[in-house]
Amino acid sequence: MVENKVEISASIMCINWLNVGADLEVLEKHGIDYLHWDIIDGTFASDFTMGSSIINKIKSKSKMRSDYHLMVVEPSRVFQTFDISKDDVLTIHQEASRNLHRDLVSIRRLGARVGVAISPGTPLETLEYIIEDVDQVLIMTVDPGFMGQKLIPQTLRKIEKLRQMISDLKLNVKIEVDGNVNIGNVREMVAAGADILVGGSSGLFRSDVSLESAIQFLREDISRGIEKRGA
Repeated sequence: MVENKVEISASIMCINWLNVGADLEVLEKHGIDYLHWDIIDGTFASDFTMGSSIINKIKSKSKMRSDYHLMVVEPSRVFQTFDISKDDVLTIHQEASRNLHRDLVSIRRLGARVGVAISPGTPLETLEYIIEDVDQVLIMTVDPGFMGQKLIPQTLRKIEKLRQMISDLKLNVKIEVDGNVNIGNVREMVAAGADILVGGSSGLFRSDVSLESAIQFLREDISRGIEKRGA
């Protein structure tokens, strides 16, 4: 089911770390939907980000829902380290889980909404027999790891194909898109079927405009994408 609303998930790895408290206030004031936590173990992707103690501390200061993106080999090892609240989303990678279905069931038992992510080179067919068990699918439009990468163009076709798969199966599964989400790409991502956009260094936490302006620009481009989707 496609809703006529596209949500924004703010990528905290891209926040101004010298101004975290003030930026969180701006995000909350302007109705940003999620705080997006990138958890990277240095093995699945060659970088390290925030640990659970930092995430839990910042989360406790915000009313926004949490959107956990675990780029972690055998992610079930760390499920219990996060302070999960109702309506939070916990997303794991298809490529990183030895027993994907078991791990998705475990997430459901934690009380979180269930997400599965796939990297740019991973075909949608790998989700064929688990998609009924998830609440959302995260399409990576860049390779997992470092911020500031350029969009891999063919991933837009993957969003379209996933939207068709969800429609054919008559599922209520949301599509989240992560990677180079900016005003040059947002319209096409939304038109292709994206329901949730992860705003990072190129779209939300920009160096050339204020956070308030970046939010406004993103929402304007989202509106254009919704119009294009319905055309």
